[in-house]
This record gives sequence, structure tokens and C-alpha cells, in this order.
Amino acid sequence: MKRLIAGAALAVMSLTGGAMAQDYPERPIMMMVSYGAGGATDFQARIVTMTAGNEDALGMPIAIINKPGAGGRVGWNWFATQADADGYTLAAYNVPHFIAQSIKGGVEYSADSFEPIANWGADPAVFVVATDSPFNSMDDVIAHAKENPGKLTFSGAGLFVGHHIAALQIEKAAGVKMAYIPTKGGGAAAMKAVIAGEVMGGINNLSDAFRAQEAGNVKILGVADLERSEFLPDVPTMMEQGLDVDNSSVNFRGVMVPKGTPQEVIDKLAATVPEMFKNDRVAKKMQAGGSPMHVMTRDEVIEMWAAREQTLKELLAGL
Repeated sequence: MKRLIAGAALAVMSLTGGAMAQDYPERPIMMMVSYGAGGATDFQARIVTMTAGNEDALGMPIAIINKPGAGGRVGWNWFATQADADGYTLAAYNVPHFIAQSIKGGVEYSADSFEPIANWGADPAVFVVATDSPFNSMDDVIAHAKENPGKLTFSGAGLFVGHHIAALQIEKAAGVKMAYIPTKGGGAAAMKAVIAGEVMGGINNLSDAFRAQEAGNVKILGVADLERSEFLPDVPTMMEQGLDVDNSSVNFRGVMVPKGTPQEVIDKLAATVPEMFKNDRVAKKMQAGGSPMHVMTRDEVIEMWAAREQTLKELLAGL
């Protein structure tokens, strides 16, 4: 009798799960962004989700909710501990940000707190200065830093985000100490600090920097990646300028859900969201905004998260 009851229960659960996947989503979806409005993550999240309501996508719109603070910690702490695991609360992830933060501690999340759905972009870190800055290359920056230890101020979006990872790599590669200043408002605030002359330079996302340079507000001196960007073909990589800085700080962005979200919902999102990212309208808007796309499936993101976690553990050891 017990076996019959258990079998019946499993059958009901299977039918319920199938119905859930078939009907999902039945109402609009929220996606939390851990950074402020106007920054690269927010800017891109609004573009890549703009076709969610189409019948060939999810059939329901996705509304962006910003929960900025502490380099993403505020939003991801909330998402890991308070968000409903029902498929109607998604979040944008930033790697290496949340993985590096969990390695260093003081947060309530780790990679195991979330389930990745799909990746939409890979945004390298770049070093920027105001247009009237006397610095015109990384050589100029490093020379000043060597002559003035700890006095070259430069902004970034927070501690142990991609910007900070790039900063640590630059300092180590050049054998210098600079004054990294994390801002409260994410990448947008970090860029404003450079433009306003509050700092001597900054590390920011390529996409934010591209738009700022197009507006005539900054100069981009170097890219923290293995190859030059198609958006900035005339800007050399850090390695080309003699700095041993690889692609560990490249900002991968995508969508995730809380651990505990029904597998049927995860599967439906994982099948639909990557195709949504490939929409022609999305690609054109991302291209116009200087935002590099790099679409990856759920399985590919799982592998990427694991590889980045191992790299970051080695990079951050002893810091």
C-alpha cells in the first residue's frame, strides 16, 4: 500500500511539474540587477530582455528592478536569501564579481546559491582617463604611479568586481601601488568620477567606456583582455603594453535563478533565453551601444562558472 501511495504521489508531482512548465510564465517576470540604472549591466539587461514578451520568446515581459550597493553584494545577498524560487524572480549575474566576493567572504551567497540560465555578454575591463588627462598610454600611468607611490587615484565599481580584479593585476604586473577607489553607484558612478576629475583615472567596462569615449568624455588607454576589441581596434591590450594582465577580469553577464527553482522552469528558461538573446533587434542595439555579446547556454555557463572559480581562487590567494 505504501508503495502504491508513493507511486501515486510521484505521478502527481510529475504531472504538476509538466503543467507548470507548459503554463509558465503566466504573469510578468522580474529581473534583479545588482547595479544602478545607467551602468553597463543595467543598460544591457534592458536590451537583452526587451523581446521577452514576444510569442516566440517567453510571451511575458521582464521588468528590471535595481538593487545596487557594495559592488553587487546587496542585490545578490537579497537574491540568495529572500527571492522567491518560482521562476518569476530572475537576476542578472556578473562573473567574476559574485564568485570573487564569495571567495573573499562576508556575503551570504556562493556559486551554489544560484542556477545559471544563459549568458549574454563578455565585457572586458579597460583603463580610462578624462580627455584632458596628460596620460596617453599605460606607460604614462605606470610611470606616474612609480614616481608617486599610492597617490594615483582611480575608480571602479566596487571591491572584488571585475574592475578591482583588473586593478590588482595591473598593480602586480607593474610592481606599483595605486589608490583604487570603489564607488557606491557601480560603473556609472565610477565613470562620472573620472569625467568630473574626482580621480586621475578609472577601470570600467568596455561598453560604458565606449559610449563615454564616443561622447568625447574619456580616453581609453588599455584593454584587460587577450585580444583587442572589435569596438576599440586602435586601443592596445595591457599585454601589448608590457603588463602581464590576462582576461580574468572580463565581465561575463547573464541570467540566473535562485537555487530551488523547479527544474521544469529552469529547463524552459534555458531553452528559451539564449534564443531570445540572439534576436536581431537585440544584437543591433547591443552593437550600437558598444556592448560585446557572447551568448552561452546553461551547460556552457556551468562550465564557465567552475573554471572562473578555480582561476579566481588562485588569483586571490593571499589577498
